[in-house]
Amino acid sequence: MGWAGIGLPGLILILVIALVIFGPSKLPEIGKAFGKTLKEFKKATQGLGDDSDSENNKTTVEAEKTSIEKKG
Repeated sequence: MGWAGIGLPGLILILVIALVIFGPSKLPEIGKAFGKTLKEFKKATQGLGDDSDSENNKTTVEAEKTSIEKKG
């Protein structure tokens, strides 16, 4: 089911619980920290995809060079 199954009532409940636990003054700081963490995570996972793409391209270029050398 995962996060998509929480729905709006569940999110409101989580927000109310966080408000009670941390208080209204700490919530913006926690939200900002969570946003930065999520941004860094997305950047890191995107970098992993870029690395594998460059490795695939490098392998393709090397294979093309090898096939050209065999023909020549």
